[in-house]
Amino acid sequence: MSRHLVRESATAPEEAAPRALLLAQRLRGRIGADKVLTDPAQLRTYECDGLATFRVRPAVVVLAGHRDDVVETVRMCAADGVPFVARGSGTGLSGGAMPVADGVLIVLSRLRRIVSVDPDNARVEAEPGVINLWVTREAAPYGQAYAPDPSSQQVCSIGGNVAENAGGAHCLKYGFTVNHVTGAEVVLPDGGVVHLGGTAPEHPGLDLLGAFVGSEGTLGIATRVTVRTIQAPEAVRTMLVGFRTVADAAGTVSDIIAAGILPAAVEMMDALAIEAAEAAVSCGYPEGAVAVLVIELDGPLAEVDEQFRQVETIADARGAFETRIAEDDAERALMWRGRKSAFAAVGRISPAYYVQDGVIPRTRLPEVLTEIGRLADAADVRVANVFHAGDGNLHPLILFDDTVPGAAEVAEELGFAILDLCVDLGGSITGEHGVGVEKKSRMARQFTSADLDTMQLVRCAFDPAGLANPGKLFPTPRLCGERPGVRTGADTHDPALGEVF
Repeated sequence: MSRHLVRESATAPEEAAPRALLLAQRLRGRIGADKVLTDPAQLRTYECDGLATFRVRPAVVVLAGHRDDVVETVRMCAADGVPFVARGSGTGLSGGAMPVADGVLIVLSRLRRIVSVDPDNARVEAEPGVINLWVTREAAPYGQAYAPDPSSQQVCSIGGNVAENAGGAHCLKYGFTVNHVTGAEVVLPDGGVVHLGGTAPEHPGLDLLGAFVGSEGTLGIATRVTVRTIQAPEAVRTMLVGFRTVADAAGTVSDIIAAGILPAAVEMMDALAIEAAEAAVSCGYPEGAVAVLVIELDGPLAEVDEQFRQVETIADARGAFETRIAEDDAERALMWRGRKSAFAAVGRISPAYYVQDGVIPRTRLPEVLTEIGRLADAADVRVANVFHAGDGNLHPLILFDDTVPGAAEVAEELGFAILDLCVDLGGSITGEHGVGVEKKSRMARQFTSADLDTMQLVRCAFDPAGLANPGKLFPTPRLCGERPGVRTGADTHDPALGEVF
């Protein structure tokens, strides 16, 4: 990730946050001195999430070891008017877990207990620090699995998945995190504790749980999450298909869906992404491929076999020059390894990179790829494209040399141009990474002022003081929310909005 775009708070926590430091002294007496960090060298560890372009050193870090530590910390923050931010594994890519300089960062990675496994009702209850892949591990002995599978599933946490409404390769068929969360214990911004949803599939009244999932830490902190698991399919078949053109690969995706086939996953990588994956993990993708698709079908054996034959026919009609079929789990894992490692792998072919996350109607995929290529050429920048192609979720990886003055800014401008393109074509500025601090300036590109005010009214109902993860998600202080005095370290002026946000 870019090290050149770093935007730091100019004010040291010792100067900016006397209230937070006084609060830290009292917190040590309430939850334990070993859980409260104020040493500048220790705080540096927590100054950013996976989007290292934005960095702020928090005044205080709390290493919560128990749900009650979270409750006590939030209550004391609310009483003293100190802003707070929740952090899980820190793998987010939108700056959503970036601290505020005068606030408290509440780290949840020690809350790693699987509370219960209920295979009869296909439910698992877990604390927020539990790693995504652990849920499937716990459910596997019962023939079940947890469907949402971000590329970072070996390290990302359930709490962070809930905050960002994480997706993954298999969201095409099975949906995003919001489709798999049935309940949550939530510490509200005033320190109160509520339970949203439960174990039942539906609840009467407003869908407060649905509002909470994907709210990026602005409505409170989940301390327990109940998720539903799915029955492991009878059959899973995976193929890797190589194409001479990106347009043929993109057209194959549309043709598969148009044929009434809903794969578990359809992932796409272009030549530059393939080059990076080969350099990193030697995945052995087809030589000479300009684009590859990783296509996975699952379900009843007879249905999967028939759909597999149809997909092969469709790909052949689009000029596929090589099709590989995984014969066992090891081959299947190797096919997925290249795709799952793509983000990190780009570091093998570029000193730095900037990843974006937009959504388009999948039928516009060839058009968008052509336009991304044109924009990249105009900016004299290379772009490696990785997609959840089945649902139109783009992940352009913009490569640059962070030792060259101005190169990072060019990469960022290109990233925003790609997001604007997505919106213009009827898509969205984010599919799964969230808005955070990175994309909040583009919220006004997608939503009207009335839309944003309505969203903020919901936030105000949960957090009238604007203490929970301030400076994120919304493009400007609105209504009761962001406090203009709160420094996020990423304050920027957008001439299009005429406002500071």
